[in-house]
Amino acid sequence: MSFNNNNSAKRESNQMVFGIRAVIEAIKAGKEIEALYIQRGLSGGLVMELKSLLQEYNLSAQQVPVEKLDRITTKNHQGVIGVISPITYQKIEDIIPQVFEAGKVPLVLVLDSITDVRNMGAIARTAECAGVDAIVIPSKGSAQITPDAIKTSAGALFTIPVCRHDNLVQTVKFLQESGLQVVCCTEKTNDTIYQVDYTPPTVIIMGSEDEGIRNELIRHAEHLAKIPMFGEIASLNVSVSTAVIVYEAIRQRGL
Repeated sequence: MSFNNNNSAKRESNQMVFGIRAVIEAIKAGKEIEALYIQRGLSGGLVMELKSLLQEYNLSAQQVPVEKLDRITTKNHQGVIGVISPITYQKIEDIIPQVFEAGKVPLVLVLDSITDVRNMGAIARTAECAGVDAIVIPSKGSAQITPDAIKTSAGALFTIPVCRHDNLVQTVKFLQESGLQVVCCTEKTNDTIYQVDYTPPTVIIMGSEDEGIRNELIRHAEHLAKIPMFGEIASLNVSVSTAVIVYEAIRQRGL
């Protein structure tokens, strides 16, 4: 993978937009809004225009005290700060047909509530190296794609498709209807990751280290699989766990 460091530095900077009008124009220009902070109690015509725009574009904002905004920047933020994503999110509904049309067997990662940006970056790096076709994350409750995440990914987040969806359950249902089996990597089973056949089109779901995968996602899985543990700690970092199961899938596929 070739990666232009000068370009990456440029793309990793200038992530924040300050001021109500500037944020409105960023949204209208189609910029990917990673996070939006609005001062609690802020009012006025422009604020109403912004909130109307958020509804139109199905975007959410956090209502925060002005002290938080002042900690983020010393610039004149006018009570509104937008964080622009350095990547362009894609739709899994567009990617899966393309993978099939290319004659490939899809392998997709779904990350349920992975909130640590470095874990996100490390997972993306592994996924890109392994040839995973896409990473799916929830719109809320997931790590932001920040410069730290991009740095940890070694630029993989600029290369691998990242899909952000409001409802992971509905997204998983779509993937199943598209012919992909769902494998949840979880401790809630006696079966190991080595007992699953990953040669068919596959979705692998990984959960956060503290909460694991939500039950509503587990209920849709064809397979539950755990990584066998033999030490006293009996747990792995989620990025390491992802690497273990993804490369078992790659091994079985003979790639």
